[in-house]
Amino acid sequence: MTSRTERAHRIAPPARPEYERTILDDTNIGDASRPLSSWQRLSGNPTMRTVMILVVLASCWEAYARWIDNPLMFPAFSEVAIALWHSSVGGPLLSRVAISLKVLMIGYAAGILCAAAFTILAVSTRIGTDLLSTLTAMFNPLPAIALLPLALLWFGLGTPSIVFVIVHSVLWAVALNTHTGFLSVPEVQRMAGMNYGLRGLRYVMLILIPAAFPSILAGLKIGWAFAWRTLIAAELVFGVSSGQGGLGWFIFENRNYLETANVFAGLTAVIIIGLLVEGVIFRTIEASTVRRWGMQR
Repeated sequence: MTSRTERAHRIAPPARPEYERTILDDTNIGDASRPLSSWQRLSGNPTMRTVMILVVLASCWEAYARWIDNPLMFPAFSEVAIALWHSSVGGPLLSRVAISLKVLMIGYAAGILCAAAFTILAVSTRIGTDLLSTLTAMFNPLPAIALLPLALLWFGLGTPSIVFVIVHSVLWAVALNTHTGFLSVPEVQRMAGMNYGLRGLRYVMLILIPAAFPSILAGLKIGWAFAWRTLIAAELVFGVSSGQGGLGWFIFENRNYLETANVFAGLTAVIIIGLLVEGVIFRTIEASTVRRWGMQR
């Protein structure tokens, strides 16, 4: 009996000593609602961070251009800003931008519609899945610029040729990302939709699209970037489309005249439009959808 009691005392863990903590005086903690400094407010704003990055890049551009001192090869940022202002106010830049955006919207919308049709077919049938996988593997690596000669033969020199190459650049990126997003929808959500009696188009609209929307949005971003650069490249090769030149033709024309500042002004317009679309349109869509739903941070 004694040995058993001693063995139990040896196995039992040692008792922790009791102690009391002194209560802290909460009057000395400080102001928990202290306002942020100006730098903290600026650094916490993503728009201001982007502006600061652009200011730093413009300063480096200006300093390097002043250092090499060759306006024909590399004009300064101030010279490009002046050329951009004059081309926009008294020149043809804004009208060229409007022409390019009009063609871009037509091609981008047509590419999204074709991608939606292929994706719905792939989700509905096995043959559609095999068809989309095969066509994506065949045509997605094919650069849109390589189809320019065929587009000229089939549609002639004009807007239909440019729309054709834009559709090619948008279709496969959007379809591939959308189909991948549909495949990654959890089985629990699929079964929940079926238990509620959702079938066909209602099942796709209410279950698959919201669950796969991050991948769909990524595909739309990639498709937009492909469409925008394909359009500029096509206008550089095609030249004037239907008697009117777009932004790519503005760049090409000023290059022939050795107006390097205007060439940089056209390139700057391409960048500004890309920043506005990415920072305003797509960021607004993200804020009202995937971020609001808690699917992205």
